[in-house]
Amino acid sequence: MRKVLNQDFFNRKATIVAEELLGKYLVRKIDDEEIALEINEVEAYDGFDDKASHASKGRTERNEIMFGEAGYFYVYLCYGMYWMLNIVVGKKDYPAAILIRGAGKYNGPGKITKFLKIDKTLNKKRVEKSAGLWFEDRGVLVLKNKIKKTPRVGVDYAGEWAKKPLRFLLK
Repeated sequence: MRKVLNQDFFNRKATIVAEELLGKYLVRKIDDEEIALEINEVEAYDGFDDKASHASKGRTERNEIMFGEAGYFYVYLCYGMYWMLNIVVGKKDYPAAILIRGAGKYNGPGKITKFLKIDKTLNKKRVEKSAGLWFEDRGVLVLKNKIKKTPRVGVDYAGEWAKKPLRFLLK
């Protein structure tokens, strides 16, 4: 069973989408080849108050996509070296996104984007097959007891928000 995840899947609360992305597949089409990686680690960035979120300081040209409709890619360069793949989730005008941190054997968001040749050309594109990058449900059932919740990585500057369990991993 291969079901492409649509906008309805992403148009929900960030923590719900984050948990339910575990066990789903990130699929990339490069030329005539499809590469599918099972998602095993994500982080949620949730709303105006989340000090680790790019949206915590308001709308900017860079983060404008986070305030839009669910189901769009938010891709940005980190440390001038690594592309970060995020998916906008939740209601319009409420900034929330999910960072893909681990998929297949690739642990680390920069490793995933490098392997799948993801860069700024995908920023602000709808999550769908025509973009060449999408998500699929392939019938993998992930039980709640197989999900580990921890603080996010690399956001110590965010104070109390750095300690919130908004990182979700498959055990």
